[in-house]
Amino acid sequence: MAASTSINEPSNEQGLLAITNSLGSISLHRTPDYELVDTPAAISTLVDSLDVQPTTPPSLYIDLEGVKLSRHGSISILQVFVSPSRRTYLVDIHTLRDEAFSTRGANGRTLKEILESDAIPKVFFDVRNDSDALFAHFGVRLRGVEDVQLMENAARPTGRRRFVNGLERCINTDAGLSLTQRTEWKSAKERGLRLFHPDYDGSYEVFNTRPMSIDIIRYCVNDVVYLPQLRQVYWTRLDAGWRTRVVVETRRRVQQSQAPGYQPQGEHKKYGPW
Repeated sequence: MAASTSINEPSNEQGLLAITNSLGSISLHRTPDYELVDTPAAISTLVDSLDVQPTTPPSLYIDLEGVKLSRHGSISILQVFVSPSRRTYLVDIHTLRDEAFSTRGANGRTLKEILESDAIPKVFFDVRNDSDALFAHFGVRLRGVEDVQLMENAARPTGRRRFVNGLERCINTDAGLSLTQRTEWKSAKERGLRLFHPDYDGSYEVFNTRPMSIDIIRYCVNDVVYLPQLRQVYWTRLDAGWRTRVVVETRRRVQQSQAPGYQPQGEHKKYGPW
């Protein structure tokens, strides 16, 4: 039996003060579960891990960040969220350059081969500029792609598919987050935007600053960590016919993004394909 301890009960005022102080110490900006991949050895280990993940449902959820991310800019970071382990890998493309895609794992595979494999599904939210940048700068021809933005658009009722939605709207509406989770997601999004977006006097060059700030890390993780929930919601809303349409349109998006005349920016990108 534990020894008894005498405790002086605080007054109501002291109790309220203690509660207020404890609430103030709770952080809505917890360090996310992530791993920075910035050496050839780390790439080799990552490739071996990605190569053996389950494929049904997809395990790999991907996004990219960069300076004017497209053929006209550069890639800084490639994020891979691995859903079975709930862990995000931040591949430092700015540091590794071609080694990120050409370094082989113990099984002989490279990250480029995984990205180009039809047998390994990779889930994106609006794949167009990611595909454009990967192909233009590193010769990566994405295959096995699923696009959550297209799933969401297709899952809407007839007559409401004219415009595509952004990730933030989808997160707020369909990810099934608690109030605390939504608050954390929005806060991390805004803190990242203030660092890089020109509207806030930021610079996209912050994605190339090393070491990366925790706010940029959180921003990168946030863009992929809830994609599995969104994919599950939208994919289950689609019948067989609409699933086929989404698959076809996703392939068309990738092909168009690699074409000589692709325009990475413009009003045309806000419209749904149907």
